[in-house]
Amino acid sequence: MNVIREPFPPRISEGSVVTIGKFDGVHIGHRAVLAAVTERATARGLDSVVVTFDRNPLEVVLPERCPRSLVALERRFDLLEETGVDIVAVLRFDAERASQAPEEFVRELLVERLGAREILVGRDFRFGAKGAGDVELLGRLGADAGFTVQAVEDVKAADAIRVSSSRIRELIAEGRVAQAATMLGSLPAITGTVVHGEARGRDLGFPTANLAMDSVGIVPAPGVYAGYAVVDHERCRAAISVSDNPTFGDVHEVRVEAFLLDVDLDLYDRVVTIEFAERIRGIERFDSVDALITAMHDDVARVRELLSD
Repeated sequence: MNVIREPFPPRISEGSVVTIGKFDGVHIGHRAVLAAVTERATARGLDSVVVTFDRNPLEVVLPERCPRSLVALERRFDLLEETGVDIVAVLRFDAERASQAPEEFVRELLVERLGAREILVGRDFRFGAKGAGDVELLGRLGADAGFTVQAVEDVKAADAIRVSSSRIRELIAEGRVAQAATMLGSLPAITGTVVHGEARGRDLGFPTANLAMDSVGIVPAPGVYAGYAVVDHERCRAAISVSDNPTFGDVHEVRVEAFLLDVDLDLYDRVVTIEFAERIRGIERFDSVDALITAMHDDVARVRELLSD
């Protein structure tokens, strides 16, 4: 997969099937669109292209309404690569891009640079300044420019609820990470730099990797989780705590800490992705350090059991 960021070359593709969107989380609804794009591109001998953004456009146009991203940008690239697309064109979304007319966006990017032959988007797709462009306008512009437009139907989960990034955010925030994973098609995750903490976990026999507070992703509800730490694309099983450590009472914010099973890595100042597979229990305040240590041993045993495969 070729990731191309602005400034773009004059020509990215001589002929392509394109989809456009934020693709935050690359959930199963996104994957349905991407599967259709790659299938159509392969059938016609064209490039499959994803047009996405370096940030959520709401950060620029309505920052007060902009939600937290489900995944960091680099993880989004990894997830997109899993779908088999050929090219990801990353737009720099700034004030200039936000004010671009729909017609100019189509001519400058889709026609001149991408050589679009087909475009697949969701029915609620909007583009151009103030969201002036919609699927109907894109279709009219395509008729003149030589590409077709197909609106792809929504994907629904087993409970018949529409799969959406906002619904996935809600599930993660509630601690329902396993259910969120069924909508994502991957495990919910947070990506950030490992920083120094109080080293209390090491003193207790469970050294943890503590993620910086500015990590990217949705922090699940407080609790202990089974999951993985991903370092340089290597996945290690982990017992993960999302907590303000109430037993000690000297931490005033919720932190994400991961104890990696069966490995001893120096992770300080390295970027790590923490994946959440299953919530084991809620957070408790223990009457003694010994009781806490016993619970931590039980948590690790439970993680081993859940992630044994």
